[in-house]
Amino acid sequence: MLKYVVVLILSLTLFAIPANSQLRAVPASVQQRQKIAAEREATNNVFSSDQHQLLQQELIARVVADRQSQLRLDTEKLVALTAELKQHVDKAGANILSMDVIKKAQEIQKLAKSVQDKMRNAY
Repeated sequence: MLKYVVVLILSLTLFAIPANSQLRAVPASVQQRQKIAAEREATNNVFSSDQHQLLQQELIARVVADRQSQLRLDTEKLVALTAELKQHVDKAGANILSMDVIKKAQEIQKLAKSVQDKMRNAY
């Protein structure tokens, strides 16, 4: 057991001496350290600004996709409402308009206005 401890201590000291001598062989001046730190900081800033731009682009793409899907849903609803309005008008007589027809027409008008505003204010 003692032999193993002695061998371990000797091997650690033998490997530690060359490692320390290598560190001492390359002295780094303060200017070199500052230059390296500045380069690292510049690299980090470029990376973070690139990352920020990518995040912004992804967010914009998500907003545009959400807006597009909402427009699709609204236009599908608009088509369904106009089909219902046509059915109600066809069922009603020539001189009679029911309250359902008037309400459907108003609902269609509001939805059409909403779709129009969303298309105008695209960005």
